[in-house]
Parts: sequence; structure tokens; C-alpha cells
Amino acid sequence: MAVTIKSEREIRLMREAGKILGEIYDKIGEQIKPGMSTLEIDQIGEKMILEANCIPECKGYEGFPNAFCVSVNEAVVHGIPNKDFILKEGDIVTLDTVLSHEGYMADAARTFAVGEISEDDRALIDNTRAAFYEGLKHAVAGNHLFEISKAVQDYAEGCGYGVIRDLVGHGIGKDMHEDPEVPNFKPIGRGMKLRKGMTICIEPMIARGDYEIWVLDDEWTCVTRDGSRAAHHENTVLITDGEPEILTPGATA
Repeated sequence: MAVTIKSEREIRLMREAGKILGEIYDKIGEQIKPGMSTLEIDQIGEKMILEANCIPECKGYEGFPNAFCVSVNEAVVHGIPNKDFILKEGDIVTLDTVLSHEGYMADAARTFAVGEISEDDRALIDNTRAAFYEGLKHAVAGNHLFEISKAVQDYAEGCGYGVIRDLVGHGIGKDMHEDPEVPNFKPIGRGMKLRKGMTICIEPMIARGDYEIWVLDDEWTCVTRDGSRAAHHENTVLITDGEPEILTPGATA
């Protein structure tokens, strides 16, 4: 497993990238409302990335056509923005993107309410975010990787939710996806020991129903098989000897 330990310079650049991305999410979140298309959200976000002199790394990645993945309701991840997909009151929408700043990347995802949403959907969003923070508590040098995974799973399943298994978090740095994989469920074993200077993405993807998913005919959009709604909360995290550092901070982090 080729895990990279970041230098102080690399950490500084990733911190700068993450701060930009966190601020972008906060600004986009204030603009989301019924009547917007998912393409409009993508265009707003891409403009912000470019204005910050950063590169929208998702655009063109393995053929993905847009800067942001915009996934609505039962779509877990990788929704393709579309001018004809109009958000309605009561929807929930997940944004996921990666940007690079001077060659170093930041990755984060947020699920937002569209207007007034149900209590069940608000709980799903809030508990998915809380599951991230339960995992984060264990993201400390000397701990084992799957301690993060177990904490996420225990919290989410304790709320009665399904934890998506076909998609996982990952390392990040100069590349969007680096080792190690960071599952949101506890695999067999303990996983590698975490080391100071590692940068990883912890990203619970949680469904109100079952955890099984499938991919639509566009070959990108992943949806829950049972049609239940899903939420996603992701941050880029720096492993330290003490408190882990969220590199994609902000009001919605």
C-alpha cells in the first residue's frame, strides 16, 4: 500500500485548497432553492472554483462531464448535473467535488435541504454529518484505520440507517484517490496504523433504508436499490499526533 506522508509544504498547500473548498460550499449552500436545475448549481460552483484560481478536478475525470457531482434524493453519489433536473421543495441534494490548488487536492461533500424538508430527511442529513464526526474522533496517529470505519458504522446503524458498502473514502494529495481506502463499515481485521502526516477523506454515505445500490444507465449515478433517500458528508482530514485537522473547514463542515 503506497501511502504518502505529506511534508509541511504539502500540508500548507492542501490546507489552502481545503479552505477554498469549504468556503465555496458555504456560499453555494446559501443559494440552493426550489426551481434551480442541478446544472445551475454545478455552474455556480465551477465559476467559484475558477475564480479562486483552482482547477475543478472532477471535470473530465474518467469522462465525468462536470465540475460537481449533484445527487438528489435517492441518488447517493456521482449524479450528473442536468438543465432539465429541477429541484423541488422537500428534496435533498448532495454536492461532491474535488479542486486542486498549486497541484494539491481537496475533496469534500455536503448534503443540503431544498427549502423545507421532512423531519426524517433532516435527521438523515444531521446524523450522516454526526457519523463523520464519530469517525473523526479515531483519526489519530497510532490508531488503526478501521477504528474510523467501525465508529461510522456503529453510529449510523444505531440510528437505523444503512451504511453504503460499495463506495469508500480514500487517501488524497497530489492525486484525487490515493491509498488507503477508508471504508464506512468495519471490514475483517484492524487496518493499517495511522501515521502523522497522512491525509485521508472520511465520507459516510448513509441511506434511510437498505445499503444496497446500483448504477443508472448514465454509468455514473449511484442510487439506492430500494429508493430510500441518502446523504453524504465528506471532509479531507490531516492525521496528527493529537486532534485531527479538517482541511475543508467551514460552517457546513
